[in-house]
Amino acid sequence: MNFLSLFVLVPVLMVLGFIPCKNIQQVRTVAVVGAVIEMILAVALIFMFFAAREADPNSPMLFYNDSIVWFKSLNIRYAVGVDGISVLMILLTAIIIFTGTFASWNMKPLPKDFFIWLTLLSIGVYGFFITVDMFTMFFFYEIALIPMYLLIGLWGTGRKEYSAMKLTLMLMGGSAFLLVGVFGIYWFSPIDANGQHTFDMLKIAADNTIPVSVQRWAFPLTFLGFGVLGALFPFHTWSPDGHASAPTAVSMLHAGVLMKLGGYGCFRIAMNLLPDAANELSWIFIILTGISVVYGAFGAISQNDLKYINAYSSVSHCGLVLFAILMMNTTATTGAVMQMLSHGLMTALFFALIGMIYGRTHTRDIRELGGLMKIMPFLAVAYVIAGMASLGLPGLSGFVAEMTIFVGAFQHPDMFHRVFTIMACASIVITAVYILKVVGKILYGPVIDDHHLELTDAVWHEKIAVVGLVVCVAGMGLFPGWISNLISAYLH
Repeated sequence: MNFLSLFVLVPVLMVLGFIPCKNIQQVRTVAVVGAVIEMILAVALIFMFFAAREADPNSPMLFYNDSIVWFKSLNIRYAVGVDGISVLMILLTAIIIFTGTFASWNMKPLPKDFFIWLTLLSIGVYGFFITVDMFTMFFFYEIALIPMYLLIGLWGTGRKEYSAMKLTLMLMGGSAFLLVGVFGIYWFSPIDANGQHTFDMLKIAADNTIPVSVQRWAFPLTFLGFGVLGALFPFHTWSPDGHASAPTAVSMLHAGVLMKLGGYGCFRIAMNLLPDAANELSWIFIILTGISVVYGAFGAISQNDLKYINAYSSVSHCGLVLFAILMMNTTATTGAVMQMLSHGLMTALFFALIGMIYGRTHTRDIRELGGLMKIMPFLAVAYVIAGMASLGLPGLSGFVAEMTIFVGAFQHPDMFHRVFTIMACASIVITAVYILKVVGKILYGPVIDDHHLELTDAVWHEKIAVVGLVVCVAGMGLFPGWISNLISAYLH
């Protein structure tokens, strides 16, 4: 039993533990115990990883490697291993699941079924981040996507059936492109001692013999396939509808972690395994990601629904991740990973707070909200902190991530890249506009609805979720050095 496999095994045991539960208290117990165990494992992995790195600081390989044959005829293996980037993604997943569990404390109806599907989703996410076999990664990728339909369609709000179907069809369409690209890489991968091609990403990257003619069609397919999940323009339209209709914990996990599978996959497969085509064709996707960054920010300004505002903001921030990866230098890619962490934390905080506000006021329309600072000061202050992180206030996570991206992107010698970097920088101003607009509208000024004066502030389980995320957002902003070093040491 490899240590990394525990991240998949624990959620499987959680699903088995949910099945005999008879009431919501038992469901909560299993969910909290499982989330705590996953958090302990993620923190332990960080310390173990630092110890292993100190023992062998120059190792280019992933740590905790293990591999067993899964499907011999195609040489598909359950192969796992982590570097500094995947370790951070695992930690982010554990944080979001832990806080999302408390944010869904009173989930109704069918709480047991909800947590079963949410846990199945987490199996796919953890498996995706620990594997180094392309087919196994695709397998876990699909496991992470499939539960979204039921989680939104059954427990969502608004046009939930439409949103669930739209999300599923668009992401499955991206998966079709991705599968073709993955098999294209496989059929032109190096042949091992047994005369078979390989899905092993380490071997493919080290060999680097995939013909450029193959890379030219495999790169767009793989980048587009993962890019759909990363809200790449013009395939982003599933994101606002999906986020707006999803229940709180699902929005937190979807925007906080699931969308990061897109950026992580683009980096691991499209950029690392197909470098020649990436260098040659990146300009196409730089244009698309540049549009995502600016369009998403402008889209957020025009919205009045809190969830749609945050959803369009996510399109902009996730666009920055893909934009930075395409710059193909260490500084920008370090910023991309930091942006994945930062956006994951702050957007999970946003969606948690929006869910808590909606649960009390029964509206997400900013035109119907006002004066919440005097009614629910705890939630209001946390919303201000999330907003300041989103617009890049120094001392919070958004600043260190975005500044690293812009500095790295502007290091590119080509004027084309620098022009689009300047365009992307403009999104900071646009973000400040809609964040300050929302904060001023819903938190200050007169109370719009007199019934809101009778509302209560956050309760204990909500405070656990909110405080946990606020501490992480502030901690990353104040102490980013260890994260940056962990990322840059393993970029190649």
